[in-house]
Amino acid sequence: MYGFGANAFSVALITEAPAAHRGSPRREASDRRHTIVEWPSPPAQLASSSGWSDRHDHAALCEELGDFVFEAVFLAQLEAEAGEFAIADSLQSIADKLVRRHPHVFKRDEGEAALESAGQVRTRWEEIKAQERGKSEKPTTLLGGIAPALPALLRAYHIGVRAASVGFDWTAPGDIVDKIQEEVNELREVVQVASAVDAARAEEEMGDLLFSIANLSRKLGIEPETALRKANDKFTKRFGKLERTVAESGRAMNEMSLDELESEWQGAKASDHAD
Repeated sequence: MYGFGANAFSVALITEAPAAHRGSPRREASDRRHTIVEWPSPPAQLASSSGWSDRHDHAALCEELGDFVFEAVFLAQLEAEAGEFAIADSLQSIADKLVRRHPHVFKRDEGEAALESAGQVRTRWEEIKAQERGKSEKPTTLLGGIAPALPALLRAYHIGVRAASVGFDWTAPGDIVDKIQEEVNELREVVQVASAVDAARAEEEMGDLLFSIANLSRKLGIEPETALRKANDKFTKRFGKLERTVAESGRAMNEMSLDELESEWQGAKASDHAD
């Protein structure tokens, strides 16, 4: 249906190439002494691919997702050789999980109620996850399953989602705005001292501020990593226009005053709006 099976089998065969074959992926991994512990985590690989979808660069996204699939198949091959599990077990695991955590889709004939919004689906998903953790023989915590390798802003978002699933959350977005203002005030106290800035405290207060902003984003239904990535792209585009304008005028940016640079910056912004 998706043209996936035969291609996935080809990738699996490539990962099984003898490690002694010079130039093979297995030999490369051996030369770099990669192990299951040292291999880059899947969230790290996903983070490198996420920006391409925002820019609608489908060819680049195709390549990055191919890299991610190879990482997954390769790790599964290492585990299979160690007698742990095969890639088929991973696929069966996610299929079972999706069915188990979407009873509103797959168990309607058993009386499961329909869900009307994405927020309800997310809440139900987290409720089922909490039930599964309660049944697990291993000691677990609500926040323990969030991958430490996630980008920090995205991890803060997911921490907020988990905490909110048990009712530990602000009532309204405005409450988080108040919290953000509180954190800004505390950071201001640190940086406005007459003596040297306490770097450790500044870092702590900055972390609190960013965590609060990530939770405001969550409360508004905005994925913060995507929002920040788009802001980065917007700034980069405008700064490029500023550079070109300055270069065309025969000036050097490092010889211009801040007021002159700000004037050019506003011109770049106006150009964006005109486009």
